[in-house]
This record gives sequence, C-alpha cells and structure tokens, in this order.
Amino acid sequence: MIFLTTLPLFWIMISASRGGHWGAWMPSSISAFEGTCVSIPCRFDFPDELRPAVVHGVWYFNSPYPKNYPPVVFKSRTQVVHESFQGRSRLLGDLGLRNCTLLLSSLSPELGGKYYFRGDLGGYNQYTFSEHSVLDIINTPNIVVPPEVVAGSEVEVSCMVPDNCPELRPELSWLGHEGLGEPAVLGRLREDEGTWVQVSLLHFVPTREANGHRLGCQASFPNTTLLFEGYASLDVKYPPVIVEMNASVEAIEGSHVSLLCGADSNPLPLLTWMRDGTVLREAVAESLFLDLEEVTPAEDGVYACLAENAYGQDNRTVGLSVMYAPRKPMVNGTMVAVEGETVSILCSTQSNPDPILTIFKEKQILATVIYESELQLELPAVTPEDDGEYWCVAENQYGQRATTFNLSVEFAPVILLESHCAAARDTVQCLCVVKSNPEPSVAFELPSRNVTVNETEREFVYSERSGLLLTSILTLRGQAQAPPRVICTARNLYGSKSLELPFQGAHRLMWAKIGPVGAVVAFAILIAIVCYITQTRRKKNVTESPSFSAGDNPPVLFSSDFRISGAPEKYESREVSTLE
Repeated sequence: MIFLTTLPLFWIMISASRGGHWGAWMPSSISAFEGTCVSIPCRFDFPDELRPAVVHGVWYFNSPYPKNYPPVVFKSRTQVVHESFQGRSRLLGDLGLRNCTLLLSSLSPELGGKYYFRGDLGGYNQYTFSEHSVLDIINTPNIVVPPEVVAGSEVEVSCMVPDNCPELRPELSWLGHEGLGEPAVLGRLREDEGTWVQVSLLHFVPTREANGHRLGCQASFPNTTLLFEGYASLDVKYPPVIVEMNASVEAIEGSHVSLLCGADSNPLPLLTWMRDGTVLREAVAESLFLDLEEVTPAEDGVYACLAENAYGQDNRTVGLSVMYAPRKPMVNGTMVAVEGETVSILCSTQSNPDPILTIFKEKQILATVIYESELQLELPAVTPEDDGEYWCVAENQYGQRATTFNLSVEFAPVILLESHCAAARDTVQCLCVVKSNPEPSVAFELPSRNVTVNETEREFVYSERSGLLLTSILTLRGQAQAPPRVICTARNLYGSKSLELPFQGAHRLMWAKIGPVGAVVAFAILIAIVCYITQTRRKKNVTESPSFSAGDNPPVLFSSDFRISGAPEKYESREVSTLE
C-alpha cells in the first residue's frame, strides 16, 4: 500500500464566508523539475459590494510588499516583469473569474522561492495576500522506501515525481530492479487540490543479499532530452549468520591460542564467546577474537560463539584440544599379597593424546597398551618371583613420565637345597639358606645332643638377609669323630619348614657358596681359630663358675668332642652350660 508523501498544500483563506472578505487559496509548496514548467494553482475572492469593472493582479517574488520593490513575476496591467521572468511567466487563470493560476516555464534553480499574489480592483481596492506558495526546483526523483525493510518480508518501494507542468508529462522507469520484482505504474495521482504526482511502485521480497543494493528511478520527458535519476540504497535488516570461525584447534600446552568468530547481520550483532555457560568476552562488532595465553589442559573443551541482534541469532562451536605430555602415572591396587592370590594393579595417567602405557619388571615388559589412559596388570596366582620393584611408564610425542611401585609377595619359608654342613679338621659349619616373606625365624637343632640354637643367639649364629633370602651360619668346633645331625627349621606366620642339613666333605668349603656373607664368615672363622687356641691353653684353669668377665674370650658350647661358636667380633662373649 502506498502512502503518498504529500507536498503540503494549504489553501490560505483570509475570509471563508461567502460574499465576505478578501481571501486567497494556493498550495503552500509545490515542486517541479529543472528545465520544465510549473503551474501554481491560485484563486482569490473579494467583497461582493466592490463590483469592479476590471480585475487586475500582480505576482511578486520573495516579498509581498510593493514598497520593498520585489521582483515582479507577472503584472496584468503593464506586462512589465523582472528580467529573470521575461518570457518565462504567464497567467493561466482568468482574473475576472477570480482565478490567479500562474505558469512558469524554463525553470532554473534561481526561480525557486516564495511567490505572492496581489489583487488590484482599481483605486484603493488593492490587497496583497501575505500567504504564499513556495516553489522547489528539483533534479532527482523521490524514492520512498519504508522505514524498515526486513529480509523475507514483502516490501513496497515507490518512485514519485511532481507532475504539475501541463506542457510536459514525466514517464517513470526503474533502474537496478532486476531480480527484485516487476514495477507497477500507478500513473498520475492528485496529491491535493491543485497539485499532481506521477507514481510507480515496486513490490518484492528482499533477501540479506539485497542489503546495500542501489535501486534507481528515472524520470524522462518525451520529445526532450530531459532525464532525471534518483537512487536509494536498501537498508535490509536481517538476523546474524556466523560466517567465519576457526575449525577445531589443536595447541600445545603453554602456547598462545586465538579463536575468531565473525558474523554477517544488519544491524551489527552482539558477539559473545562462552564456555560451559560462562561469558568470556562480548562486543557489538562484525568479528571478535578470543585470545588464550599459555593454554593449559584445564582450558581444553568446547567454546561457543553466539551472535544476536533484534532480528534473530546464530551460534556455532569450536573444539580446543590442548596437547600435553603425560602426567606422573598413578598406581592403585594391592601392593602386598599372599602367595597364590590374584593381584590386580591399575596404572593410570592423563595426557593428550593418550599415551603408550607400559609396566616393566627388571626390564621385562609385563603389560602394555597403546593410546589409552589406563593399564591393568593381572597376576592370577602370585609367586615369590613376582615380588619386587615395578615401573609404570607413560609416553607420547610430548614427553615421558614414570612411577615405581613395589609388590610384596608373602609366603611360607622355603629352605634352599644349597643349605648343608661341611667339616674341615675339627670345625663344622652349617649353612641354612631360607627364602621367605616376611622374614622367618631360624633355629638349628642337634637332636643327638638335645640342643637348639636360634638366630637370636647371635654369639653362636650369624645371619644376614638379602632380599627374600636369609642366610644363617652355625659353627661347630671340636675334636669330632662323627659329625652330629643338624636340622634347620624356619618359621613365619604362613608356616614352617625343616631340613636335615646334609654333610659335605672338607674339600667343599661352605663359605665359598654363601654369597654376600662369605667375607664376614671367613673372618669369623679366623677369629674362632685364634679363640680356640687361647681357650685350650687356659682349659685347666677353668672353674665351675658360669660367669665370664667382659675381657674374656668368646664363649663356646662344648660336649666331649664338640664346641659351638659364632661371629665373636660383633657380640660380647658369655659362657653357656656344659652338656653332660
């Protein structure tokens, strides 16, 4: 529907009552194209009682008062006019019929202004009407666009030009309307009493692409070279569409990341960066950057950009993946187990990308997974061989981290076959090697002598632990004709084990087989020999008293041909009772 923007037309009336007073009617404003003509409609009235024989009139330019000597546009009495209006002005109306319509031709910009009419009935019966008509000389058509044009909604655009020249009629055509719609010419419309316009309409449904489109209207006059064009840029309102955004972003921990969001909309959108519902940055702009300095894994996630204006909204997301080396692996599981139990150990870490996880024991790979954050180690029935230190190693292209852990397998004592006794001259040494966890108690039993010596009797038994092995040594000294039976018994909370120690010949000295305690044992034997010699010399001076002074030699357990001795360099000596 067209809404004509009327050129305001006010018929000025001094007196509206019939046969009453002086009065005039003319448009308050009128327009015309440069080079054409314009007809200013005008009528006037005067009191009936005057009854003039002849009615004259004068048109003035820009002033109603003759004493100011305004330029005369037209004068019916003398036909004398100002040089600017010579050949350009004539009266179309009949003053006798009270019609004062004026025609101006060959319009030029300097003719634009105010025009006043003065009625002359002779003598003192002259009257200049203060009301006037303003002439506007134009050179462009008027394109009327609705105040709001929204994409997707039909719109009507009109082109209107003045049509107040009876000698030249304008013809209208549209420029740049291709793809928008077909024009509809309404023709000549009366705008108000005495003024006319030529109107052409264009209906179309604009798209966002039409925003800023330059639409033109052309007015031409047949049989002349006169051509006038006017243009209007379409301001199409439409909701935002996000047109620029990062693809998924991968960044190394500690680096700088810049995320971009750009949107197309009219008017400009409010752009908002958010993560997990928290607003990180916002601004009214075409595009908005979100800068992240020294990114951490905590900033890994999905970021959303929201664009909105009064006509709608759009949103898109981008994923940020922060790449980093594995964190120190965490180990959860059983670290102490009883032999035969099932052990499950979980090693886990965090990294991006997921790492290669490996569990080692003594440089042997026990389990491994690729590109996973957890590794489960299953030991269905643990044995003492599973006891020890383990490593969980996590690595990816950004680094490597490792964690150590210990698995303790508890089991009943086992006396190893290398346990035995060996005799050399008058000395017998018994070696009992026990594998056990927890550490066992070890005792040596001489059944034929009804004697039991345990490891707490450190004057007679020397023990040393290495890992799961406990080595205990009992030394017997004397003039033995036949070696005694020696039984080694080891106990812990999971059970006990006894073994009668076999004897080996003198040519197989046991201390050559006792590993890390060999040197200590050898030294102890040497001291024991020295003590034996000293004891022999003093034998006849020994009393029945069971006491020894602190400075005496280490004690021995003797019965006819046998004595028991230990590692005297570590312990204070004391005497023990005699076996009968």
